[in-house]
Amino acid sequence: MRTLLQPGPVHPDRIDDHAATARRLAFTAQPGLSLADSLTRPMRDAGFQAGTLRFSGAGLAPFRYVMPDHATDDRHVAYFSAPRAPAGVSRIEHATATFGFNAGRPFLHTHAAWIEPDGERHGGHILNEDSILLDPIAVEAWGFETPRVEIAEDPETNFSLFQPAGVSTAGGDAVLARIRPNQDIIAAIETIARTHAMPNARIVGSVGSLVGTRFDDGRDIPDRATEVLVTAGQVVGGVATLDVISVDMAGRPHTGRLARGQNAVLITFDLVLLRAPA
Repeated sequence: MRTLLQPGPVHPDRIDDHAATARRLAFTAQPGLSLADSLTRPMRDAGFQAGTLRFSGAGLAPFRYVMPDHATDDRHVAYFSAPRAPAGVSRIEHATATFGFNAGRPFLHTHAAWIEPDGERHGGHILNEDSILLDPIAVEAWGFETPRVEIAEDPETNFSLFQPAGVSTAGGDAVLARIRPNQDIIAAIETIARTHAMPNARIVGSVGSLVGTRFDDGRDIPDRATEVLVTAGQVVGGVATLDVISVDMAGRPHTGRLARGQNAVLITFDLVLLRAPA
């Protein structure tokens, strides 16, 4: 499994996982606002302190985004490209976002795949405040009233990242988790499921990054950094599978199921697991 040495001290806890009660929220995001405002207002109004969202079909103009890229300094193992802003309407194929707070204000971390005005398919990290929603769209979300997710400095990676804070809730039907660098994503999911006595679970979000990406059909993205969004996933009898869209450093999205034992988290990975019946 490919790994990368992070610039800062290794945190002793490699998984932050919180048992909680999740509530599903379906809403229509209103056009004419930034993607940030149209998606976070319903989450905030519902009283959520954390959550995950997914949507498709959104038209965005203006639209700004960045892609994974090499770092230009020794303080990071990878970074982002310069912002891009295609002229015209870009149309989201599939998007997933983590909801939380930054300096007390609602905030989103959104990865997506989309079709640009020239018909080309691209993907990456959306700059939500700079992208305007043109159409009303259906959004499916799962939110938590506790714990809270807030942007904080992460000394290990030298990034400001979403980090959950709070205590687990006994009897919760869900787990909100953050996985730190160089952990195999599939093994981490299975560890979370065992820790919370969830032999069967559904994975409904969210986003993260991997050191390249290896799929179970043998395809390999050898890039140093890939941006990932979860499209589906499950744990059955303690065994996890995860379907994703992984965006390479040229902005090309690749869809598939991750190989076991071969996909290390690069910077961070957010996940929401819902307990499923046996």
